Amino acid sequence: MNAGRRIPVEQSHPEANGLYAKRQRIQIKDVKGHYQRLRDASVRVVVVLYLVLPWLTWNGRQAILFNLPDRRFNIFGITFWPQDFLFLAWALIISALALFFVTVFAGRVYCGYVCPQTAWTRWFMAIEQFFEGDRHQRIKLDKAPLRLGKVARRTGKHVSWLVLALATGLTFVGYFSPIRELVPDFFTGQVGGWGLFWIGFFTFATYGNAGFMREQVCLYMCPYARFQSVMFDRDTLIVSYDQARGEPRRRGARKHSEEPAGDCVDCALCVQVCPTGIDIRDGLQYECVTCAACVDACDQVMERIGRPKGLIRYTTENALDGRQTHLLRPRLLAYGAVILVLIGLFAGSLVTRVPLQVDVLRDRNQLYRVTGSGTIENSYRLEILNKDQSPHSYQLSLEAPAGLTLVNAPRRFTLSAGEHRSLPVTVSADPYAGAVESADIRFRVRAVQGADAEAPDMEMAHESRFIAPRS
Repeated sequence: MNAGRRIPVEQSHPEANGLYAKRQRIQIKDVKGHYQRLRDASVRVVVVLYLVLPWLTWNGRQAILFNLPDRRFNIFGITFWPQDFLFLAWALIISALALFFVTVFAGRVYCGYVCPQTAWTRWFMAIEQFFEGDRHQRIKLDKAPLRLGKVARRTGKHVSWLVLALATGLTFVGYFSPIRELVPDFFTGQVGGWGLFWIGFFTFATYGNAGFMREQVCLYMCPYARFQSVMFDRDTLIVSYDQARGEPRRRGARKHSEEPAGDCVDCALCVQVCPTGIDIRDGLQYECVTCAACVDACDQVMERIGRPKGLIRYTTENALDGRQTHLLRPRLLAYGAVILVLIGLFAGSLVTRVPLQVDVLRDRNQLYRVTGSGTIENSYRLEILNKDQSPHSYQLSLEAPAGLTLVNAPRRFTLSAGEHRSLPVTVSADPYAGAVESADIRFRVRAVQGADAEAPDMEMAHESRFIAPRS
């Protein structure tokens, strides 16, 4: 080997091969159009509903309240308890399948129009544009020296961000603690330590995610961005660039040029308006959130140069290749059918749900006892929970073979909304009146006209066993 010859080594940039590349801040250009008006309307609805819902009342109480200490969730006229966990699991399964259905049909349209990260980021960006101007003005302001005007603009922006973030944090905690008490207590300094912790946590999480991290949450933190591509097929409706029509790209006038050129004028507006900073002309990318900002920007350019709209549009891979698109395909129909069946079963179970819980526990100390008068008794404890939002009066009865009677038990009682009561009861049999044998019995609790004159017909029964000594 010739020691005089050396392989030339070129010094690379220190960040080129590093594990972490410094983030290039994305300054998005504001664009108007059909899809952006629809997007703005959807994010307004999402944020406004989130902030308003805990303030609504239903029958004199907070309409939506997840009361963890009392272990009950009030959602308008229905109260869910830990025993109703099946409904929560059911709702989550339906939501997941609905997301799969939407993804198969229209890609990441959920991310672009409804996702909370998108909604809050959109509001934060609107505040930023109000104080610092459009894209070019913000870029210029970033490069400007730190002067009074820049400090004033940045201060106004960050104060507004913190106000919206604080409202978000307070509202979130207000879903778990009565918000009409929480807000005055917060501003008077009477909120407990855990309340302050969670308000502060969600305030700064919102401030950081929507104000600074923005697209990084979608690109690096959201798992949906990683697995959604496996649900795509060639008939999925996605935002795509028509290369056959747009290429080759060429800037400037084309009237007197003999060189072939596509419709794309390489203005790069589709890149400047993209919230994740990608170039849709490079093809489908997992970073695309299907917000269609590039569609509105490109349509405006096409309109100005006298070309047909739709160079970038919602379409499918089959349509771009000149093939037929199948919107109603087996996988989409299967998702839709399963969702409809689950919704029907869920609604039916919810409508027929009886807001009353009855459990029967036998006395574990002894199977039976014989009293001084010779009667045979079994002891039980009835655990009764009124899961309704109104008080009700109930009647207790026993269904058992002849000779078994209910003693030492209230035949009628009243439970307030959400009240749980433990009732000790005794079932007795007289051996002098006839043979006494072990038998199946049933305790029945039924709502009757009482504290609530319009009480629904609620009834629950629970089976148990009466134990008698062998003859």
